[in-house]
Amino acid sequence: MSEPLSAARFRRALTAEGLRVAEIDGWETHNRNEKGPWGPVHGVMVHHTATSGAESTVRLCHDGRPDLPGPLCHGVITKDGTVHLVGYGRANHAGLGDSDVLRAVIAEKRLPPDDEADTDGNRAFYGFECENRGDGTDDWPPAQLDALEKAAAALCRAHGWTGRSVIGHLEWQPGKVDPRGFPMDWLRDRITARLK
Repeated sequence: MSEPLSAARFRRALTAEGLRVAEIDGWETHNRNEKGPWGPVHGVMVHHTATSGAESTVRLCHDGRPDLPGPLCHGVITKDGTVHLVGYGRANHAGLGDSDVLRAVIAEKRLPPDDEADTDGNRAFYGFECENRGDGTDDWPPAQLDALEKAAAALCRAHGWTGRSVIGHLEWQPGKVDPRGFPMDWLRDRITARLK
């Protein structure tokens, strides 16, 4: 079990990993904590935004949509590799997912199939949204993938987790496809190598 990092420690962990960080005013206290607890945290969840355009994507992830208030993650990773901090605390990114998957993340074991939506993931995961249309043809530039690797590794390093604590939304919630465009095992291997 891990208590969430403070917002300041979260930001320091990212910059210590060599990331370029941009801060949206007020991100440290922009959250959905009134809707439920934030923490204990057990891992990092990766998403694609199904959007294009850095500025509009960051704004959407900060503000949310009419049916889903923001923040929609903690950080938005745009195609140029910048991590835009948009919120901190409980964020509307993970939704309900599989309790067996959460147990596997906590134990850092191989993930089982996600066939239930019975557990609140917004309290248990840090979330990074990556600017990508998610149509299978939109590219993932090296700068963006490097930033995603570094961001996930930074939080694993701060909490003493391994790469097995990083999952995709598609591994958590039945019916989700994100992130689309690379295999999560490939990303976990990169994170594991980085942590060594």
